[in-house]
Amino acid sequence: MPTLTLEMVTPEKAAFQSQAEFVVLPAWEGEMGVLPEHAPFLVQLRPGEVRVTESGQVRRFAVSGGFAEIKNNKVALFAETAELAEQIDEERARQALEKAKAESVRKDLDSLTLAAAEAAMRRAQVRLMVSERRRRSSAS
Repeated sequence: MPTLTLEMVTPEKAAFQSQAEFVVLPAWEGEMGVLPEHAPFLVQLRPGEVRVTESGQVRRFAVSGGFAEIKNNKVALFAETAELAEQIDEERARQALEKAKAESVRKDLDSLTLAAAEAAMRRAQVRLMVSERRRRSSAS
């Protein structure tokens, strides 16, 4: 079966590299599936879940947005953060969500601080969602 190369890069590191049969990206317009021989494409990503099918197994990642370039059987994904579902610390994500919620309801917030709190909430929500989906799929 033909494959494509997936490379996930964050500012700190090359987060993941693999051969994949199928990749699902959280595009702003909705989920986008990528198979081998996909037409060249550049897509903006929203915070969400990236699903990678390799050797018939699905791996899940929480990403904080960014963009992906699809070209020549390669998906190059650039995100602020990319975290494998199995490595997500759910308790830490819950604490981050609660802290961001508390921050966002303060009365004395300027618009920049509010935007940062809302972004932190979205990141924590995505991390919790991806971790939960991994647990549910492992149980079935």
